[in-house]
Amino acid sequence: MPAAETPVTRSGARKPSVAAGAASGTPLSLTVPGQAGQVKAARAFIARVAAMHGLCDEIACLLGSEVVTNALQHSFSRQPGGVITITATVTTGLVLVEVTDDGGLSEPVFREAEAEDTYAEGGRGLRLVDELSADWGYYHHDDRLVTWFEIEAEPLPALPDGTTLISDEH
Repeated sequence: MPAAETPVTRSGARKPSVAAGAASGTPLSLTVPGQAGQVKAARAFIARVAAMHGLCDEIACLLGSEVVTNALQHSFSRQPGGVITITATVTTGLVLVEVTDDGGLSEPVFREAEAEDTYAEGGRGLRLVDELSADWGYYHHDDRLVTWFEIEAEPLPALPDGTTLISDEH
């Protein structure tokens, strides 16, 4: 039995408030080929942007991986010559990550994981984004689809000597 699809209900098709003019940060972008091996590059990019601002990156990297993976699976970016652009903007209190793909035949929807298969790999990515982000949604820009999420900016914890630990292990 195929997984059921539920339309996105929390944010739907709209631009994020940060992108609409509330941003005080400078957007940084990385464009990668639409290939599965580039998910790691997307995580590393998000981690570097967070580290530049002294912020924790675990949630941003996890959600970024989910959205980039969805772009690879469901958009035309996976075809030869396709690309995905990851844009990260850090503002006071928020981190905005936008993943722009080459569009596809559908828009983001929640897929229900199979009840019989609690270990199924598919169908949980957008649920994670919905649960762990402060807000998220998508919008169309020309022929491309931008899926975005915002998370609260959390500073890196300080070590006993007052320094912070920054890792490049993503």
